Amino acid sequence: MKRISFRIYMIIAVVVLAVAVGALYFFNANRVTPTTTKKSSGVQITQSTPGEYQTVIKNGRYLVSAARGITASSEPNSLDVKNFESSLLDLAKNHFKPSRYIFQEGQYLGSSLVTDLLGRKSSSDTIGLNPEDNGKTDSSRNPIYVQTLTEQDFMVKDGDNLKLSGMIIGVAMNTQDEYQKEQYGATYTQNISEADRVAYGKKVAAQILKQVREQKGVSDDTPIVIAMYANSQADSLAPGSFYAQTTSDKGTTIEKWSDIDDQSIVLPKEATDTSKLGSDANTGFANFKNDVANFFPNIAGATAVADFKNGTLSSMTVNVTTQFYSQTEIESFTTYISQSALKYLPSNVPIKIIVQTANEMQAILIRKSGEKTFTTTLLD
Repeated sequence: MKRISFRIYMIIAVVVLAVAVGALYFFNANRVTPTTTKKSSGVQITQSTPGEYQTVIKNGRYLVSAARGITASSEPNSLDVKNFESSLLDLAKNHFKPSRYIFQEGQYLGSSLVTDLLGRKSSSDTIGLNPEDNGKTDSSRNPIYVQTLTEQDFMVKDGDNLKLSGMIIGVAMNTQDEYQKEQYGATYTQNISEADRVAYGKKVAAQILKQVREQKGVSDDTPIVIAMYANSQADSLAPGSFYAQTTSDKGTTIEKWSDIDDQSIVLPKEATDTSKLGSDANTGFANFKNDVANFFPNIAGATAVADFKNGTLSSMTVNVTTQFYSQTEIESFTTYISQSALKYLPSNVPIKIIVQTANEMQAILIRKSGEKTFTTTLLD
């Protein structure tokens, strides 16, 4: 009996060991690890995802921008902070295909250089992109045209290293400039016409290109794309958009510009807005809003931002503000919203619906383009 028991124990031990070894092999075989490009300096790149860029990791951490935080702290409308950089990355895919290039946060324009570029030109800031202060405090003052700029780099493998193979510079231009006549005084708004904004943007683009070419590591024949972005007004519910771009394959001369037809509008549209852009989306959203309001009496409001590319709807973000008193109300409401959205909102574009109270977010509903249902996340 003892000999039989010993054999049983041995068999069990062998089986457990085999399972453990197999599990360890399976884990190692399926573990996602960065692809090393330069072990000596600790530079790595992430695994690729179809349609998206691989990104750069250095010493185990994501490689952040050399001018990190300037855009977030300078944009007057928080909606422009995210839209400016994410839309620039989408635009870059038309010039630098993700299947060939590796994305790297801007490393050649440092924070001090960018700060100087965004300043007014003066004896102490000779490279300032904005005009000198003419001392005026009325509509004849020289406004701040250039609000912020950001750099994105695109790399290719060069042996064990990464080599700069392209850049895109996003330049955010103001549509209005807020200023004070005296320190701590009232805030005034100076509108900037489209014609003045576009003309001034083309003027400073050549100066920006010159500064980028002068940076160490940027060669005279590095392809550089400059894209111009029109900021939204500070109180707008929709972000701004890119409106023009140019490409410099060599040197500092800009030969031609091409228009970018991107636009975001707020739904429901104002009665005075007679443009055809978004008419169908506006009708569908109005039906959705009425349907949801009839179902839940405590709805405080609903708005949407519809994004268009070349006149065609590309995505929609809906915000529904209401007041809940129980978890079951939240669950019932979000279930009904998903059903109503499938009925009234466009079916062929990505849609995000945010349900919130005045103080906090309650739920997020997301449906990707072509999907038949929403994925709902309830937040504690």
